[in-house]
Amino acid sequence: MALLLESWIAELVVVLSAAVLAVYLWFSSSYRYWKNKGVPYAEPTAPFGNFRRCILGQESIGEALQKLYNQLPRERYVGFYGFRRPLLLIRDPELIRHVLVKDFGTFHDRGLFVDDEEPLNQHLFLLGGKKWRQLRIKLSPTFTSGKLKVMFTTIQDNGREMADVVGEMVDRGQSVEVRELIARFTTDVISSVAFGQECNCQRNPEHEFRQWGRKVFEPSLRAGILSLLNFISPTVMNYARVKGGFTAVSKYFRKMVADTVAYREKNNYRRKDFMDLLIQLKNKGYVDPDKGETVENGHQKGIGTPEKLSMDDLAAQAFVFFVAGFETSSTATSFTLHELALNPDVQSKLQDEIDSVLKENDGEISYDAIGKMTYLDKVVAESLRKYPPVPLLNRECNQDYKIPDSDVILEKGTPVALSVLGLHYDPTHFPDPDRFDPERFSEEAKAKRHPYVYLPFGEGPRICIGMRMGLLQTKVGLVNILSKYSVRPTEKTVTNLDYHPRSFVLMTKSGIHLKFVKRS
Repeated sequence: MALLLESWIAELVVVLSAAVLAVYLWFSSSYRYWKNKGVPYAEPTAPFGNFRRCILGQESIGEALQKLYNQLPRERYVGFYGFRRPLLLIRDPELIRHVLVKDFGTFHDRGLFVDDEEPLNQHLFLLGGKKWRQLRIKLSPTFTSGKLKVMFTTIQDNGREMADVVGEMVDRGQSVEVRELIARFTTDVISSVAFGQECNCQRNPEHEFRQWGRKVFEPSLRAGILSLLNFISPTVMNYARVKGGFTAVSKYFRKMVADTVAYREKNNYRRKDFMDLLIQLKNKGYVDPDKGETVENGHQKGIGTPEKLSMDDLAAQAFVFFVAGFETSSTATSFTLHELALNPDVQSKLQDEIDSVLKENDGEISYDAIGKMTYLDKVVAESLRKYPPVPLLNRECNQDYKIPDSDVILEKGTPVALSVLGLHYDPTHFPDPDRFDPERFSEEAKAKRHPYVYLPFGEGPRICIGMRMGLLQTKVGLVNILSKYSVRPTEKTVTNLDYHPRSFVLMTKSGIHLKFVKRS
């Protein structure tokens, strides 16, 4: 009996060893791809490729790409692997210009898996090809300066409310986790501008809209793994037919949009907000132009009939407006306050500018007053350099492509990545990159720097469509706070922030703890 058992165990060991060896050889054969092409590459480890620490939850994908960027500092591009899939990291700013702008026709899609059965996925960030282009043309006029000016009053009303809430915290002697404070402000802005909902989450943090927002943004093991898989191996997502569709979040946002549209159309109610613009796209296929415009959303008068958006299309655009606007503004404002607390000289200089401009404007925070605050613009730009909300950009090659000034041919379907964190912390472009220095964004400094080494919103035709809205929200929040209060570190403040390993966007794991002091 013992002999039989020993024989069975020995056979099992042999079979398992052979299986492990076969898997190892299968991966190893793939890992010769970049070497055979003559492309410098980062050495992978089977079976994870170059993402072992990400998959094990030890670092974020943005940090992983930053390490790859730094690994071969003299190379224009670096090959790497997601499991067996070969990807290419572009480091050279001029080559980045080709990918994002000059050769955009070859790199217009992100190459991500999209569950087409989920209505909320039909938005600008995920769509590709002709669908993306048509939708981009329709939506671009919704973010003009004229449209933002109309929405400004709503944004400022919420900014003023946030300053009042901060004042009450100061009177109670409370310190605060800043990101939650800013998240409530941003939720109120977007719920009112994009969905026509007056939530007042700043007074009522448990409002259902804020709770649904938490479900969308709070990092989780499942969400982290799925976003990582979608970047390094979307075919795995496709084969597994991973569904994000028809979840409770999806049903909530779609119903909210449908109810809002039905109420406004039935009662002929208008608020001059983002939802009004979406309703125009639903009913007419274009947005009414600003005064003086002769072209409507890229659709010239009298030429054909513009395609109208469906109700689910409206829900998808409103949802991505919420996602993009919320995350960009919340992270940018929170990280900026963190840096101002650690750099009181910068904070004082910024407050001097705010005081001066508001004095000229009779104390009123207006759209034009915000536009005059040039040092504020530098401060926010430097914050976005150190803490870009989306720390990487990704594209997919849709045809064979010869890399300029090389003999390397990228095959159709090859994914291309850009490390925004890597570029922003490269001392070649930004000397002493850990130092917070708004003067990096003076006109003189910008003129000396390659324009494609600073990419907090991307660049080219796929640049973030809501960039100006996100920046405006951030600046309104900062001005309302800093005009009345100074921000200081507390015993809980972490100087060197750590990032959540399961979050695709740059999110601090330890939180940002600060206190506000009333200005005399």
